[in-house]
Amino acid sequence: MIKKISTWMHQHPRMRLTALLLAPSAWLVIAYLGALAALLVTAFFTIDSFTGNIIYQFNLENFYEMFTDPAYKNVILRTLGIAIAVTIICTVIAIPMAIYMAKIAQPRSKKLLVALVLTPLWASYLVKIYAWRTMLEPGSGVIDWLLAPLGINSPGFGGSAIIIGLSYLWLPYMILPIYAGLERIPNNLLDASSDLGASNFYTFRTVILPLIFPSVVAGSMFTFSLSLGDYITATIIGGKLQMLGNVVYQNFSINLPFAATIAAVPVAIMAFYLWLVRRTGALADL
Repeated sequence: MIKKISTWMHQHPRMRLTALLLAPSAWLVIAYLGALAALLVTAFFTIDSFTGNIIYQFNLENFYEMFTDPAYKNVILRTLGIAIAVTIICTVIAIPMAIYMAKIAQPRSKKLLVALVLTPLWASYLVKIYAWRTMLEPGSGVIDWLLAPLGINSPGFGGSAIIIGLSYLWLPYMILPIYAGLERIPNNLLDASSDLGASNFYTFRTVILPLIFPSVVAGSMFTFSLSLGDYITATIIGGKLQMLGNVVYQNFSINLPFAATIAAVPVAIMAFYLWLVRRTGALADL
């Protein structure tokens, strides 16, 4: 029987590929989509304030509390603003770095530069954030020591520190997709633009930027989604500021349905963002 199945799969290569993809696809549906569905369903339950047990009765009480309480609305807007700021900062820094790596650096240097970009990913997440906590420490941090001659103080702990920390953490995830997109652009296309009299900025705006837009979108999916769901950075260098992840962490053990409600917010935001990206057609060009 096994021999017959093996012979049939060799005779039908497309069906063989489908069979090979079936197992990981099933695992994705069960492990990820199943857990996500359970999360969303839990968000519509409540808990008994006396016993703490979950009441499995469909209602919108958690959503009503989340959208009417000013504290939770501020957390949602703050998290969204931080995620957008991190994505913009990473994009602004990553584009010139990727252009240099892909089009200006010598061929021998490209591999070294890619390795240097990847190097921060080899270090522990906590090590990097605690390093930033040390550098941002008001009065005694490295940032204060460097900026003191200019009369500028360290931003300390808070929203600015969170943006700095997350931008540092997720920058490689923006550089690498843009670098890969630039590598696919033929050099003679840029030479032709220059020969026709276009300035460097005009070439970047009309030739390079439209071609790497799908790569920028791919990188933004990482930086935006990872920033939306982060809570450790806010805990360590955020001071008293909270993000959505902090609220989920605090409510997980005492009010699971409400924690699920808060956790559904970044999922909904990312779903809307992916819908907007799809409307632009950028995903089809990746």
